[in-house]
Amino acid sequence: MKSVDVSLYLVTNSDGCDEKRFLSILEAALQNGVTLVQLREKEKTSEEYYTLAVAVKKITDYYGVPLILDDRADIALAADAAGVHVGQQDLPAAKVRQLLGPNRILGVSAKTVEQAIAAESQGADYLGTGAMFPTTTKVITQPTSYDTLKAICKAVTIPVVAIGGINESNILQMSGSGVHGVAVVSAIMRSSEPGTAAKRLRELSDTFRVR
Repeated sequence: MKSVDVSLYLVTNSDGCDEKRFLSILEAALQNGVTLVQLREKEKTSEEYYTLAVAVKKITDYYGVPLILDDRADIALAADAAGVHVGQQDLPAAKVRQLLGPNRILGVSAKTVEQAIAAESQGADYLGTGAMFPTTTKVITQPTSYDTLKAICKAVTIPVVAIGGINESNILQMSGSGVHGVAVVSAIMRSSEPGTAAKRLRELSDTFRVR
């Protein structure tokens, strides 16, 4: 298991903004406390995804923050990203671990204790659990209860990240759950002041996350 700082995990969404704006949001977030970036682009072609990954990696490398790609181990390897995040409907975690090798980061979405334990046994370095709240992203989600989140945190030894509709107004509801950090999308990507949003979310996360 590799050490992964998931204190404030940014999952990107480029819908509605051009590349220049997208990269400026990303850089502002990195300057203000984001510790892990997942590039999630459901609508792009493989070539577009790869091209954007290369551009994003230049920025994340500058700030010393790992870049994770959503779903695509092939593009992650081609772009020399730090790792991949997969869901329960993607390639099995064990197969992705084989593709990535031992040194890259593997994140897995887990909505039940059973899924969490299986993911850890198959080589996951961290888990993403949610959706904790309703989301505005196009990704289809199902609600996860606070009790389930807490049970997952207790069941595994790797970091767990809460995700799904988390923002400044509800982030403190994750207190006491045992999470090592929170993942956000719209709270930063749709903010008029993404740097300020990231800074505040990191400050709030630091008040309760497990270190």
